[in-house]
Amino acid sequence: MGAYLNPGLIQYQMSVNSEIYVDKSDMIRYLNTLINTNQRFVCVSRPRRFGKTMAASMVCAYYDREAASRHLFGQCRISQKKPEDGVLPWDAHLGKYNVIRLVMTDFFNTDRNVDEAIDLIRIRLLDELSEKYPDVKYDPKDFHFSLDKFYRKSGVQYVIAIDEWDAIFREYKEDREGQKKYLDFLRDWMKDKEYIALAYMTGILPIKKYGRHSALNMFDEYSMAAPLQMAPYTGFTEDEVKGLCKRYGRDFQSIREWYDGYRVTDIVPPDPDHEIQRSTGNPPEAKVYSLYSPLSVVKATRSGVIDNYWNETETYEALRQYIDWNFDGLKEDVAVLMNGGKVSVDITGYQNDMTTFHTKDDILTMLIHMGYLGYNSETKEIFIPNREVLQVFKSSTKNREWTVTFRALENSRKLLEATWNCDQETVAELLEAAHDKAGNKTYHSEAGLSYAVQLAYYAAQDLYTIIPELDTGKGYADLAFLPKKPDIPAILIELKYDENANTAISQIHRQKYPDRLEHYKDNLILVGINYDRTIMNTEESFKHHSCKIERA
Repeated sequence: MGAYLNPGLIQYQMSVNSEIYVDKSDMIRYLNTLINTNQRFVCVSRPRRFGKTMAASMVCAYYDREAASRHLFGQCRISQKKPEDGVLPWDAHLGKYNVIRLVMTDFFNTDRNVDEAIDLIRIRLLDELSEKYPDVKYDPKDFHFSLDKFYRKSGVQYVIAIDEWDAIFREYKEDREGQKKYLDFLRDWMKDKEYIALAYMTGILPIKKYGRHSALNMFDEYSMAAPLQMAPYTGFTEDEVKGLCKRYGRDFQSIREWYDGYRVTDIVPPDPDHEIQRSTGNPPEAKVYSLYSPLSVVKATRSGVIDNYWNETETYEALRQYIDWNFDGLKEDVAVLMNGGKVSVDITGYQNDMTTFHTKDDILTMLIHMGYLGYNSETKEIFIPNREVLQVFKSSTKNREWTVTFRALENSRKLLEATWNCDQETVAELLEAAHDKAGNKTYHSEAGLSYAVQLAYYAAQDLYTIIPELDTGKGYADLAFLPKKPDIPAILIELKYDENANTAISQIHRQKYPDRLEHYKDNLILVGINYDRTIMNTEESFKHHSCKIERA
């Protein structure tokens, strides 16, 4: 048994021996289908507390040719399922490979630079291989050639298991050149190499992108946003948690309230060999899994104390440093989320590191991968998953600046309710107050007014899809609020600058904007808003904004 080569089964055995062990060995069945295929490169990203290390230890124990782990897996779920036609036996790849296990936090730390860390990986792996195969003459200066030579002499392929693969992006956040060297090292080590039967990497972040490209494009990614076939192995499932609660006499509803909330689906590409697809021509329907935070469930189940266990692995400052960033609308988004709302997010631009943020969506996407936010892949919306995480948000927003944000959100909700009630005076007053907070750039054009109004109606985004410049066929309505729920009205808003609110309403009727929303007939509110910059503030009833509201 080596430190890196064929590390054995002890770490996984410790997990199995633990008081609470949730068996995820069925994951091996899926990995076995990838052995020696083009899909043999697997990168699984999950937050801390979600069992990444245990899963990596399980992979090592199963494939390690020196681990003698048949007795261990013979007691696990993987061996209990009856064999089916065309399905590999559970032990088809058991103990067949030389396993290389690396925990990258052992190499990438502040004591050495990136070049030194990579050299240390090469030296230690080749040193252990040479001890195992002393007759093989290798070149210590040519890592990839040497690995290939050990493989050809032994006739045994490698299974690579890398834990904390993304440590470099957390420890060397600003070293872009060093990060590229590391990615190039992994690519040159693995890509198109015959000696690799399977590569399994796990970490918090998905694979780093530079622009639209990735140096490790041979990897398939299974993330919190898209876990695919790994969905049921990403955290504890509801059935697993129910079983633990029954065994330990714990209240399942309380456990659910505190630690449930991550909703994932196993949506996968069409599979022509799947029984359902062969018989119907349609892919099998995706399953939706309700996932729980494993570490927190284990702590609460063993102790009987349901509480916030997040701070045992993360500090509140870890979240605060990101949600305090001054991106337009980020704080308002967080306030909506903390109020139980959902927020649309575009996850495609995120570069998969902890420093490259161009928009608020980049930060929110990173928080998905860190476990602070849940993600609905169908609606493209994020949400705070459970009470435990909400406590972390509350602890991270205890300052005066956040108090102002929360007050603005409350006013936004009042604005929406006043609009539903066709309360023109209150709408105008609340818009006036919100516009004052929006900044000077919003005072000089109708486009600026549109920005200020959208900001004022921020609370509406949980209930509406907001469309600026909706094409009505005879013009463009400035703002359209299309309800996500059937029991609330649609809203059309027309804006004017230095004119009057009646003119705005007249334009809505003249251009027949409501015809575009015929589906919402009898459940549509028309709003005309005017901003008059010429009004002097010496008047007692001073107000720049006026409003006219009608039901259509």
